[in-house]
Amino acid sequence: HVQLVESGGGSVQEEGSLRLSCVGSGITYKGPCMGWFRQLPGKERETIATMDGYGGERYANSVKGRFTLTREKDKNTLSLQMTSLEPDDTAMYYCAVRLNSGCPTRPRDYGYWGQGTQVTVS
Repeated sequence: HVQLVESGGGSVQEEGSLRLSCVGSGITYKGPCMGWFRQLPGKERETIATMDGYGGERYANSVKGRFTLTREKDKNTLSLQMTSLEPDDTAMYYCAVRLNSGCPTRPRDYGYWGQGTQVTVS
């Protein structure tokens, strides 16, 4: 079965950096649509960045220029390098994969999710 495991969250001071990693297993082909999302308690899940099977990337305006995706396609691993972190970046961060065609940005279009990793910026 499909499983996603995130790592790399933690606490950091404002203007600091963190790198989140997501390792996917049980995915039967290389390079599916994957993405990173975040959520605060009581709020809707927000799309941070997505990458399709061809390496096409899309970022939320709030993180453009600060966050960067990298991918090890053969390993279905998607990392998120976060720099110039701000207190508003504090949230639970989730990795997700979509196994259907296309690579939309809405969280509801992703069928498999990791357990999340907390990022706190103070």
